[in-house]
Amino acid sequence: MTKIAFVGAGFVADYYMTTLANYPELEIAGVWDHDASRLAQFCSFHGKQAYGSLADCLGDQGTTIIVNLTPPESHFELNRAALKAGKHVYCEKPLGMTFEEASEIIELAETENLTVCSAPANGLSDAQQLTASLIAARRIGAPRLAYAEMEDGPVFKDNWMEWRSRSGAQWPGVHEFELGCTLEHAGYGLSWLVSLFGAVEKGQAFSALTFPDKGPGTSDLVMGPDFSVGCLSFRSGVTARLTCGLAAPRDRSLTIIGDEGTIVVRDLWDDRSPVHVSRFDGKRPLLQRLTGRFERKRGRMLPLRLTHGRAVAYPAPARAGKLAAYPSQIDFGRGIAVMADAITRSEAPFFSGKRALHLTELALALNGGIGTFTPRSSF
Repeated sequence: MTKIAFVGAGFVADYYMTTLANYPELEIAGVWDHDASRLAQFCSFHGKQAYGSLADCLGDQGTTIIVNLTPPESHFELNRAALKAGKHVYCEKPLGMTFEEASEIIELAETENLTVCSAPANGLSDAQQLTASLIAARRIGAPRLAYAEMEDGPVFKDNWMEWRSRSGAQWPGVHEFELGCTLEHAGYGLSWLVSLFGAVEKGQAFSALTFPDKGPGTSDLVMGPDFSVGCLSFRSGVTARLTCGLAAPRDRSLTIIGDEGTIVVRDLWDDRSPVHVSRFDGKRPLLQRLTGRFERKRGRMLPLRLTHGRAVAYPAPARAGKLAAYPSQIDFGRGIAVMADAITRSEAPFFSGKRALHLTELALALNGGIGTFTPRSSF
């Protein structure tokens, strides 16, 4: 049994609570949030203990891992305080707001012989494991090119001010608009790309604010980028493009093109997303062939979009457990569980250390739209 503590009881904390039910080996010793009413509401809803202060939380000798669910600008200070208190840290993305902050956290963890892991956990999903196995089996030959989409749709045109988590926490829309969608969302694509293709050796980034006024309460604020695109060259030889946005129609797919075919992952936020494979020398599914014939005959495209290729069966049934509700069907708790298991076995979790630093550096570069860059981190 590994005891953990939450710091932060906002919107995303309920995603973690929902999926921690899948891991009885993890026990929440307590929760802390600087907002007393939010903390009380969260603990009452979930039946958890509230710490009286942050010092009480970090000083709890029974806990092993601090789960940092605070806003991004608070990550660095809390990560550092937790490490100095002798705690391992699982941190929501990013590790810090600058590369220097994130580097300091990783260096401190190494000095203290502690582990720092970075979210998101979708890079540990069943869909990622299936995709990795297809690549390893050379189902599409050698991968050459990848397109990752993190378009969340025009959420600022929706009723986002009314969105609430299970325990009643409000979705922090204004804060997310100020921060920019890339720091919030790029990690979901980057975790997949890095887990499949390794470290990035060079890249080019562009970001922009395309919709400055996102509704009530935002017109007088400085908004962060709501669109970004990054082109990444991996040391393994793969080239990828990652797009993040808050305006285009929702698309969270990943397409991988090899020299013998393609893999399409329909939704990177779905733990068991449909995964489709097609080969250049293979026969397309009947519906796709009929659609193509009809379009050629009519001389125009039909108003529908079919996922290319045939869906691949998962090698085993889905594990019994809970996922967060659509659209975030990610097993958020899996990242903490994998981390706790690795610590028990004196191993380094996959998304820890220099790999976690690399993910943060890439997200910061894409968010900043800094043009051509060469990452200073590697693994």
